[in-house]
Amino acid sequence: MTTLAFEDIGEILKKEPDDAAKAVLKEVESIYGEVPYILQFMEDKPDLLIPKVLYDNSIMREFKRLDQRTIELISIGVSAALRCTHCLDMHLRVAKRMGIPRDEIFDAMLIAGTLSNASVLAYGTRALDTEVPATDRSSKKSNNDECHVCEIPTMEDD
Repeated sequence: MTTLAFEDIGEILKKEPDDAAKAVLKEVESIYGEVPYILQFMEDKPDLLIPKVLYDNSIMREFKRLDQRTIELISIGVSAALRCTHCLDMHLRVAKRMGIPRDEIFDAMLIAGTLSNASVLAYGTRALDTEVPATDRSSKKSNNDECHVCEIPTMEDD
């Protein structure tokens, strides 16, 4: 997988909006092997589609330190953590076309699950500690403002 070349972007932007939208979708399909539904939905809205694809393309172009396989595994993990079924399904198909083994894909999901779990606990226990403090502890936090339940330092400025 690659990004749109600057030369291709320049040529696409010279076209009429509807033709530019079709050209962008054709390029996306050549990169991913399919066109994500979101982009298909925006096909008749080139004023939204073109800037979105250009923005996404510029972000992907910035990933000079990560290989495409790693980027796809991150995309799978994030899609799973966010429970975005459509994104997850598409990224799984892309990973399959890339030849990424099932076990590696599952590892990415396990990492995402661990972080999702930690996020729930970090958020929930801080709220619990703030709103329903333990009766056997002082209301003032100790240990550099750690949460009394999970002992994770808070990010709040006091």
